[in-house]
Amino acid sequence: MQVKAYAAQSAGGELAPFDYELGAIQSGDVDIEVAYCGMCHSDLSMLDNEWGASEYPIVPGHEVVGQIVAVGDNVTHLKPGDRVGLGWHAGYCGACESCLGGDHNLCADAQGTIVGRHGGFASHVRAQATSVVKLPDGLDLAKAGPLFCGGVTVYNPLKQFGIEPTARVGVIGIGGLGHLALQFLRAWGCEVTAFTSSASKHEEALTLGAHDTLNSRDSEALAAAAGRFDLLLSTVNVSLDWPSYLQTLRPKGRLHLVGATLEPLSIPVFSLLPAQRSVSASPVGSPATIAQMLDFAARHDILPQVEEFPIEQVNEAIQHLRDGKARYRVVLKVGG
Repeated sequence: MQVKAYAAQSAGGELAPFDYELGAIQSGDVDIEVAYCGMCHSDLSMLDNEWGASEYPIVPGHEVVGQIVAVGDNVTHLKPGDRVGLGWHAGYCGACESCLGGDHNLCADAQGTIVGRHGGFASHVRAQATSVVKLPDGLDLAKAGPLFCGGVTVYNPLKQFGIEPTARVGVIGIGGLGHLALQFLRAWGCEVTAFTSSASKHEEALTLGAHDTLNSRDSEALAAAAGRFDLLLSTVNVSLDWPSYLQTLRPKGRLHLVGATLEPLSIPVFSLLPAQRSVSASPVGSPATIAQMLDFAARHDILPQVEEFPIEQVNEAIQHLRDGKARYRVVLKVGG
């Protein structure tokens, strides 16, 4: 099968049409005809080789939704015509302790959808069947893609840490991840506060599910929130005054990071020790967690706010995201 894609030939380069052959399908793989593909900052990081893991030419795109068009001989749970999605991982070893325990997303040999292989800015994408998840009936195909990365990234901590529906949670950063976190947490039952430095996002955050907002640039407001939260979920990719944020946590409270902050964290141990606070981070979720998240999203009508671009305008879409103008997720219309 010939795939029509868009690829960059070097770090930071523009994407241009790029065709390649998929070759014979393997026994455990499936081929997806791409309908839509979301775009997130991880795509930009891979395009620019910020993490040192990029190989060129690179076809980005790891928030894929579409339908199955071919399955390998050993695939029994998916069939041609199924509406499915694919996120950050396109395969797992299936035999390590993490995989056998259901934590496929922690597999040391997990295969990235756009790391060493071509992603979803393309007519078709191939992946291991175990990494592909069916979409619930009724979930809007045009908006579902970002759930496979941004959605599960903010949902995963709720499951991993057994967050109670009575918890008081602060969400730091109301963007591509944060606007989804507000919706999930509100539906989970939590009391939700949005930390934002943008006055324009105050009312929007309340509409998305926040009960309250807090100006993250107001040191007095941060001080007044001392001991308020059970969980702080940080979705930003910049360094902040972490000790000030930690003081807003209750005893045994947790600061959890899902934004890919590149700078080292500067955290005095006495911001943690006396109140037994903790700091943690997590990646995307396992296929089972993605499936659970999709069912929860469908039940509570949780969807990202998206701006749609045709695949032919992929470079304009990338610049829109680079400029910080996305409200809140960019989605490419590829086929269908």
